[in-house]
Amino acid sequence: MTHPLRNVSGFEVRSVLLFAALSFGGTAAMAQSPAPAAPSSTPRGAAAGVQRAPAATDDVQAAFDRADTNRDGQLSRKEAESLPAVSNAFEQIDADKNGSLSREEFGKAVQQR
Repeated sequence: MTHPLRNVSGFEVRSVLLFAALSFGGTAAMAQSPAPAAPSSTPRGAAAGVQRAPAATDDVQAAFDRADTNRDGQLSRKEAESLPAVSNAFEQIDADKNGSLSREEFGKAVQQR
């Protein structure tokens, strides 16, 4: 008996892969010893002492923005359904139990995984 294949959008695939990479990659990164710091120069136009956000943080915020369809800065349960890994853990991620996820709750959950 064969089962029909479900058509999965590229966004869903990238969302799951991003969440998995951040979840498993963070654990592996913590197990490694830090590399010696290389001297760095401040890029043109950058203020001294200001650090640029890592690309992973940018990806997390971009995923949040794509899921936040009504642009209210919160992810409702319905909006979170576009990110299956987040939807499955919605109750655990919703720290203040208000029925929606803030950017902070979302970011914190991704960092912990």
